[in-house]
Amino acid sequence: MRESWRWFGPGDPVSLEEIRQTGATDIVSALHDIPIGEAWPLEQILAHKTRIEARNTIHSPLYWTVVESIPVHEDIKLAAPGHERYIENWILTVKRLGEAGIKTICYNFMPVIDWTRTDLKHEMPNGAIALRFDQDRFAAFDLFILERDRAEKDYSAEERDRARAAFENMCADDVAQLTETIIAGLPGKMTEAYTIDDFRQALARYDGMTHAALRANLMAFLGKVLPHADRAGVKLAIHPDDPPWDMFGLPRIICTPRDLNLLFGKLPNPSNGMTLCVGTYGSRPDNDLPQMAIDFAERIHFAHLRGVSRDKDEQRSFVEANHLDSDIDMIGVIRNLLSNETELDREIFIRPDHGHLMMADLENAKSNPGYSGIGRMKGLAEVRGVIRALSVEEQ
Repeated sequence: MRESWRWFGPGDPVSLEEIRQTGATDIVSALHDIPIGEAWPLEQILAHKTRIEARNTIHSPLYWTVVESIPVHEDIKLAAPGHERYIENWILTVKRLGEAGIKTICYNFMPVIDWTRTDLKHEMPNGAIALRFDQDRFAAFDLFILERDRAEKDYSAEERDRARAAFENMCADDVAQLTETIIAGLPGKMTEAYTIDDFRQALARYDGMTHAALRANLMAFLGKVLPHADRAGVKLAIHPDDPPWDMFGLPRIICTPRDLNLLFGKLPNPSNGMTLCVGTYGSRPDNDLPQMAIDFAERIHFAHLRGVSRDKDEQRSFVEANHLDSDIDMIGVIRNLLSNETELDREIFIRPDHGHLMMADLENAKSNPGYSGIGRMKGLAEVRGVIRALSVEEQ
């Protein structure tokens, strides 16, 4: 497996020199300063690649091999008039990345919002800080802060009661923090930051959008992109919707094995692949991650290895747990990914994902939520230990 590390560029609190010390060999990055919908200039791609790889003759080498992500413009997801120009820009970016030797692209097709949490500073029993999604607090935001039209139809009477209780326990600062956490954007975001009015307007554009219509828009987008990815030697690896269920009345279409079978059945092109984000798919108890690692072996080009622990009473609420201590059989996932590599004679890019904020990083005000250095290094070390043990076991 190729051990990779997400890096947000020169402003990332975790430097390239520190990443080298973790033992990672590959960098997952993007040009986050390019406005969504614009093509990435080849000169900027090459400059970023040079920045990452410049000291490879002096220190342990790092290579920019995975892009996460090229944002997909909302007009593409909506198939809005004029969206074709954004597809052309996306294709041009794919071609340029292939020319630069960057051959794996993680992307997503989540409407309006990217990955969503309700708490970026949930304290774990050992004092470390984790990311958390609380369904009751999310519903409280949707029903009583955002006050989305027809939102009550998406919740049972019991769920509305729990949401009201959660809302009534919030002070003004809690409301402001929850609002910012959900809609104001996160490091490496693939959507713009919103005000609450902007957010309402963005949601309104999707009124009447169905799962079938959004899926058709994804298929149409990929139908145009994939032939160019083929010629460029680039593999596309779609990331699941996070959390993997409908939110804010928006359809979400990459959540389960059924969704993936629909995608790959319709577009069997070998460049059409997936990111096995273990924590995201594992947020649903009906997703069997070790089995998915087998069933989609040829389609998995990238893997995010993290786990979640779901609440017993509300399975849609979860906390991002230690990489090996969660509701997910991470060892089974890794064992099956290693088998895939052997059978298909290739290597899969993996990275630790959403490490806990811990130790000295607790005092680092600049740490990006989920992307602190020490927590991810701990996760990578744990995963590396499993890989080494299983590899020896197979010999």
